[in-house]
Amino acid sequence: MARIVGIKDVARQAGVSVGTVSNVINRPDLVSEQTRERVQAAIDLLGFVRSESARQLRAGRSRIVAMLVLDMTNPFFVQVARGAEREARAAGLGVTLCNSAEDPSEEAEYLSLFAEQRVRGVLITPADPTGANLAAFRRRGIPFVLVDRSAPVGECCSVSVDDVTGGRLAADHLLDQGHVAITYVSGPMHLAQCRDRRTGALAALTARGLPEDALTHIETPRLDVAAGRDAGARLLGLSRRPTAVFCANDLLAFGVLQALHAARIAVPDAVALVGYDDIEFAAAAAVPLTSVRQPALELGRTAATLLLDETGDDGDMHVHQRVVLQPELVARESTGHPSRP
Repeated sequence: MARIVGIKDVARQAGVSVGTVSNVINRPDLVSEQTRERVQAAIDLLGFVRSESARQLRAGRSRIVAMLVLDMTNPFFVQVARGAEREARAAGLGVTLCNSAEDPSEEAEYLSLFAEQRVRGVLITPADPTGANLAAFRRRGIPFVLVDRSAPVGECCSVSVDDVTGGRLAADHLLDQGHVAITYVSGPMHLAQCRDRRTGALAALTARGLPEDALTHIETPRLDVAAGRDAGARLLGLSRRPTAVFCANDLLAFGVLQALHAARIAVPDAVALVGYDDIEFAAAAAVPLTSVRQPALELGRTAATLLLDETGDDGDMHVHQRVVLQPELVARESTGHPSRP
């Protein structure tokens, strides 16, 4: 393995002090043009690359924002990260994207790593339902913003989507089509989004005078396509099969769609199907998917904006904000509607 070239090597090659090399790199106006050229020639010859992490440790401020999401394979989180990255890059910062895989222990390890690396701040969709990981991280003094989660006012910044409204939009849409037997397919119910979307769906039923048991519930351990296929198989085994299914995200809906297709059950003729997130592939599915759209790019952009404000030069003046964005329903063929362009 090749030895890493250090600042002492450059100083030796250029025939100057280590302090002079440091000035050429960080404060070139303090060094004569002739000396700068000699040091730069040595840098080019040796292939020296300065240690950004060391510079950050000395300055006490990193140019890296860490982002920890539940599932990087979910296109929804990719879009959220894209929105955050655009905002951070505009401010001259980089974003490191990490995946907790919905595992609280993975989340704890990443938060420890972020603290060790002294990142500028963290954008996080929490996986730990107890909040213990974030409580411990808060003591490290590194700012963080909750993404796709709502925080108590004043505790920290958060940016979320009104999932109760989103659940109600989905159920209202199905009720408007005459469906009164609906199954809700959720991920783990310790996730606030899954609970809130069910709450909204139940509110829609109640508003129309329907009993709560008109909404049956299938809980899955994960929010992915495989879990959706398993839920679809369970759905097919119900003694009272629903005429409509509302899924807590689009990946679950794709899995349910696969299970229904394999059983030769037509969507939407026999069963109507609604997803959540409106990821890019929703419109491109074999049966274009009706979905509740979350403003993913705006979610990430807003979260990054709040974190940059808190970690900026005027951070002492920062006031924590709780931002709640609104979802919208996009109707397509999976509920008997023409595709939206």
